[in-house]
Amino acid sequence: MADAPRKPRRRIPVAQLNVTLMTAIVFYLYFGVEFNAGRLIPSEESDWRGFFAALSPTAFAASVFLGWFVFQVLLERFLPAKIVEGTPLPDGSRLRYRINGLAAMGVSLAAVGLGYAGGWLDLARVFDEFGALISVATIFAFALSLFLWWWGRTHPGGPSKVSGNFMRDYFYGTALNPRTPPVSGFDWKFFCECRPGLIGWIVLDLACAAAQYERHGEVSLAMLAVILLQTAYVLNNFKNEPWLLTTIDIQSERFGWMLIFGDLVLVPMTYCLQAYWLVDNFREPSPYHIGAVLLLGIVGFVIFVDSNLQKNRFRRDPDGCTIWGKPVESLETQRGTRLLLSGYWGMARHVNYLGDWMIALSFGLCAGFDSLIPYFYPFWFAFLLFTRERRDDRWCAKKYGADWERYKERVPSRIIPGVY
Repeated sequence: MADAPRKPRRRIPVAQLNVTLMTAIVFYLYFGVEFNAGRLIPSEESDWRGFFAALSPTAFAASVFLGWFVFQVLLERFLPAKIVEGTPLPDGSRLRYRINGLAAMGVSLAAVGLGYAGGWLDLARVFDEFGALISVATIFAFALSLFLWWWGRTHPGGPSKVSGNFMRDYFYGTALNPRTPPVSGFDWKFFCECRPGLIGWIVLDLACAAAQYERHGEVSLAMLAVILLQTAYVLNNFKNEPWLLTTIDIQSERFGWMLIFGDLVLVPMTYCLQAYWLVDNFREPSPYHIGAVLLLGIVGFVIFVDSNLQKNRFRRDPDGCTIWGKPVESLETQRGTRLLLSGYWGMARHVNYLGDWMIALSFGLCAGFDSLIPYFYPFWFAFLLFTRERRDDRWCAKKYGADWERYKERVPSRIIPGVY
């Protein structure tokens, strides 16, 4: 008797799997840091009941998140802005962007500080209702993704791509540049990439500092260090805001759940976990430890900022540019462009990634060594940088052909000079 044919295994769609995993990661990290004593593996002492109770959305959390989002929209719309054109679209046109993120961050932090000092903004309560805030932000991200899925199908506002598979289109997005109204209106992707999430990250840090002060009567040296480093990092991002228009996210990625959830939930709610952990832990760090951490962060900033400045100077004036007091050395390609071989860029092909990761590591080290959860950001960021470098390498190989192979012979290291 012949064997009965086997039924094909049902595979879970990649988009659906990623939605589930990314959402679970955010909630599980909160569980670990608040209800599992900083451990990654649950134990008999884990407070699951308290965890699920904390996730229930509250009116306070909803008002904080929605008020914050609307406030950032108003700042983007009405603060004075520099108008910058983006990179050319496939049809040769360019979208115009309002650049005022630095001013928006300054106004936002001033408003938060004045509100806390005046007693009408309860920052410590933001910390206390962190779980409810995650739930509200998650619901909002799912709803906004659904709206932009529909909007991209009916008002592409630039290059669009619809596969016909709802989950795939929902996850990756249907339009490259969804705007309301199309073309000339509010740019959802550029706004969400930095405004509510990145500035909100620093506000959550400040909420943790307020909670620590109200619980223990002081703000620890470690808390001050992590706030200083992370604020400097976000400030540098807005200082160079036009550079965001050259990133892969803005140029190539459609705006769907993947980016929306990352911008509005993953970034602010997990990147602040060092400060969250420090509220009740590692409150008396050694000054030598904090000094070493700050030094690591400063060196990372120098490498990251200076390497990018070198590349920008070379792009503006490849013939007259000097780096470290010497005329630049470069490799001429058949495309007519040149690849930089001087300074940091003669040491590794993506040495700026090294500086960026050193900064991320300094954030985690501010929280000590009693829990791995505050190290989620540097671990996650290392994975993102590794995959981004591989993707960039394939893209450059396709773009430059044999010239890219010649360039790699001159600069064999990918990220860490002489190591990787």
